[in-house]
Amino acid sequence: MLVFVGGRPIERNHIMSQDYHSLAHSKWDCKYHVVFIPKHRRKALYGQIRPELGKIFHALAAMKDCSIVEGHVMPDHVHMLIEIPPKHAVASVIGFLKGKSAITIARQFSGKQRNFTGEHFWARGYATSTVGFEEEAIRKYIREQEGVDKQQTPGSF
Repeated sequence: MLVFVGGRPIERNHIMSQDYHSLAHSKWDCKYHVVFIPKHRRKALYGQIRPELGKIFHALAAMKDCSIVEGHVMPDHVHMLIEIPPKHAVASVIGFLKGKSAITIARQFSGKQRNFTGEHFWARGYATSTVGFEEEAIRKYIREQEGVDKQQTPGSF
């Protein structure tokens, strides 16, 4: 039996054979494409900070039982494909990633070790969309961000 996803036919047994994760009472496959920016879209994601962002985001995501499937740091924004279990709200996970990464960046790159909130690094808000069966298209889009901004040198994480 064929099912049409995104205008293309996919065999139903292919859909059902995907690797789903398990929680106590559910099977799940929840991935989101997320984009967020530094405050005032300043190009602060390069220099000393850029090589560390991937490690910081991966460590923080693991704390919430999430995993970053694909990510790309552009000069003035971050793209990521993140897998979030249904027991966590997307907003709370993204808020956690942005808040804790801002504190970590502030501590590592400003020299202050205590009582620093890091509240001035990321802009408020973010953009997100569910991925569904279009995961490979989203991965390709994130990888091809290099070609979109040829004047700057982006990095992956």
